[in-house]
Amino acid sequence: MLLRHTTVALPPDLRPRLENARLDLLALFRALDRMDLSPAEIPQQLLRQLFELDADYGEALWALDQPPGKLNQHAMLRDTLAALEQLPQRLIKFRNLLPPRAQGTLPSLELSVRRSLHSAGDFYSDVTAQWLAGGL
Repeated sequence: MLLRHTTVALPPDLRPRLENARLDLLALFRALDRMDLSPAEIPQQLLRQLFELDADYGEALWALDQPPGKLNQHAMLRDTLAALEQLPQRLIKFRNLLPPRAQGTLPSLELSVRRSLHSAGDFYSDVTAQWLAGGL
């Protein structure tokens, strides 16, 4: 039995929301990398959750470029919107668990890094060209 996936009207701001979320996370990851924090000072479980959200956003961007009918768009949209809704609270929780010295420095460093990112490509920075071309 062949299942047909129906086309779902996607919010027009979905791609920009995903791209901005990935850029914000990339800025956070790069800012953390520039700080003098030990692994014990970084909430590792929450960091892994942020990495997983970033991967979900990258997968959703890939899914948006697939031909109609190839994927279950309803499921993709449901999962993507749920992942986007999780980000603000996860970021707050993550930042609140950093040591006080990091909490004072991180916002300005993160903003500086974020300003240096190019919105037209850095959200794809960890996605290989082969994956984008559909080779994986």
